[in-house]
Amino acid sequence: MLWIISSLVFILLRIAPGDPVDAILGTRANEFARESLRIKLGLDKPLINQYIEYLNQLIHGNLGISLNTQEPVKVIISKALPASLELAIFSILIASLVGYLIGFLGAVKPESKIDFSGRIFGIGTYALPPFWAAMLIQIIFAVFLGWLPIGGRLPPGAIPPPPITGFLLLDSILNKNFEIILSSIQHLILPSVTLGILLSGIFSRALRLNLEEVLKKDYIEAAKSRGINNSRVLVKHALPNTLLPILTITGLTVSSLVGGALLIEITFSWPGIALGLQEAINQRDYPVVQGIVVVISSLVVMISVCIDIAIAYIDPRVSY
Repeated sequence: MLWIISSLVFILLRIAPGDPVDAILGTRANEFARESLRIKLGLDKPLINQYIEYLNQLIHGNLGISLNTQEPVKVIISKALPASLELAIFSILIASLVGYLIGFLGAVKPESKIDFSGRIFGIGTYALPPFWAAMLIQIIFAVFLGWLPIGGRLPPGAIPPPPITGFLLLDSILNKNFEIILSSIQHLILPSVTLGILLSGIFSRALRLNLEEVLKKDYIEAAKSRGINNSRVLVKHALPNTLLPILTITGLTVSSLVGGALLIEITFSWPGIALGLQEAINQRDYPVVQGIVVVISSLVVMISVCIDIAIAYIDPRVSY
């Protein structure tokens, strides 16, 4: 799977319009300078040779060197990835809390106003374009109301704490820098809430549909007939049986998270891996684009495998 993705990215970058040499030197550079740079970057080699060299580097864990900065791609990704993971973790937490609460209320009170509102919310958040929602939230809460920063991870001129984990909020806590703690939380709220709300519709619909189906099962009716109160039936009998489908949905949401994070990071100028990917594409920086795509794909595969292992552990019917 990773080989197919990495090969596809390699091919698409080479056939796409644009030249890395033009991106670095500009279109007015003379032919000698252009050719010298092309040789230096290895772009003068036949395409098949470039591809073999690329695969050989991947096998040995080498993601290459940036064409623009001459910095190892591993270093570039290691600087940007913690910011993306920080945003993703908080977004998933918000999506889970909001989505599961709305889905739970809708399943408990089917065909009610709460259920109808929840379904509209689920459809609306799923259909909203992420960049449009992000800009709308920026305009309302950052521009008009001025409650929160419009973007970035820290205000201009702020000195980040010495990196320990790469996660700004956690590093601020470990360094006991309360000013940066407050500032990092303020900057994290808008992008994480935006992405979390957009993803919460998937969670709400998944829980509502599965819980509604479970509540119709015979063992639920049997539990009620024994005099067990409704809240205990929900917590002890219904909700545990929705866990497996919810885990599956969570795994599938990872791909949506990657796509949504790309647009959210760009809109909020969040210095994460998605913003780095956009900049690398604009600069035709092949190694950086290839490296970021490989890392993102690897993370998605790893999370999917972990979800499958969790399902196999929880569900006795599944065995490998």
